[in-house]
Amino acid sequence: MMDKFTLGSLLDVMGTLFSDEVSIAVTNTTEYIYYRPSKRIDLKIEAGDPVKEGTIAHKALATGHKASEFIDKEVFGVPYHGMAVPFEEDGEIAGCALAIYPAYTEGKSVVTVKSADGWKPIPFEEVKYLEVKDRKTHVHTDGFSGTHKNSLQEFEWVLPRELFIRCHRSFIVNVHHIEEIYPDTHSTFVLAMDNGMRIPVSQTYSSYFRKLLDF
Repeated sequence: MMDKFTLGSLLDVMGTLFSDEVSIAVTNTTEYIYYRPSKRIDLKIEAGDPVKEGTIAHKALATGHKASEFIDKEVFGVPYHGMAVPFEEDGEIAGCALAIYPAYTEGKSVVTVKSADGWKPIPFEEVKYLEVKDRKTHVHTDGFSGTHKNSLQEFEWVLPRELFIRCHRSFIVNVHHIEEIYPDTHSTFVLAMDNGMRIPVSQTYSSYFRKLLDF
């Protein structure tokens, strides 16, 4: 039988076959034994956590069949799409393997932010970047900035992937408003935005950023 180190190493290698946007988990019949979060979705699972009722892992273990569906944020605090496939040992269900995808909101085309007098709907394409500052999420466009109750992590689930990329723990940028990308000594890169703003790309997000922009 493989020891835990060897099993974990094998699962890490298997994880490289999936997109950076997909989290991977493995359970036995009662708890998680492996979890690898992605840049886009992190359910904050740790090895040893029990398999909760209402999750796709629980459904796959209970039915003995593949489960694939949307799970709302009441279970882990974030919504997600996932697939769980049970596996057997000596003819009995021994656990399941899961692929966890971020839940993208279909049909929405604006982000509604708090202004001085009320709220302002802003089309996604006009948003230049989002920034966390003073414990608030600020949404920036040309000539206007407002705040929103969502965290950057929550915005990652609803903003269109073809436009927005997380580049730093404090920033999400609209790639259509990047004028140029420069190497930098204090961060991996600096983004020159078309409004004159300079935004860092941190080491944590650099490989993911480069992969999505293909450079």
